[in-house]
Amino acid sequence: MSDAPTHNMPAPEQLAAYAAPIADGSDGPVVMLNLNKYRPLAEYEDGRDAGGRTGREVYNEYGLVALQALAAVGAKVLWDTPMTTPLIGCEHDTYDEVLAIWYPSRAAFIELTNFPGYQDALVHRTAALAWSSLIPCVGTADATLSAPYQV
Repeated sequence: MSDAPTHNMPAPEQLAAYAAPIADGSDGPVVMLNLNKYRPLAEYEDGRDAGGRTGREVYNEYGLVALQALAAVGAKVLWDTPMTTPLIGCEHDTYDEVLAIWYPSRAAFIELTNFPGYQDALVHRTAALAWSSLIPCVGTADATLSAPYQV
């Protein structure tokens, strides 16, 4: 039995705390680092049949809606790549994919959830992911990933 985490959605209090700077005017660009660990076979919480599809395959159903929602709030995927075994860490630090998604503001990230069909698509995300991490990072106004140690 694995002791790996099963988290894959922010808790309401985490989301509320993240949204707080929007009200005080300190909102700005953000890059969300998404770390995804997919289930070998998707598992829907409501018991529906996943048709033998992998978590990664089912995540694509969420992803199609998410890409439309990202465009609607002015966000974009900066980087997406498979991940390999970590050199530092343990089993719960193992992910299958890393995505860096730029948002023009925290408010845009929060607004994403209001896109038509987005809430319904989350069922596929939950069925697809064994666990995930979502790490907010300070973004740049020009929607780029920077390399501060370039020679």
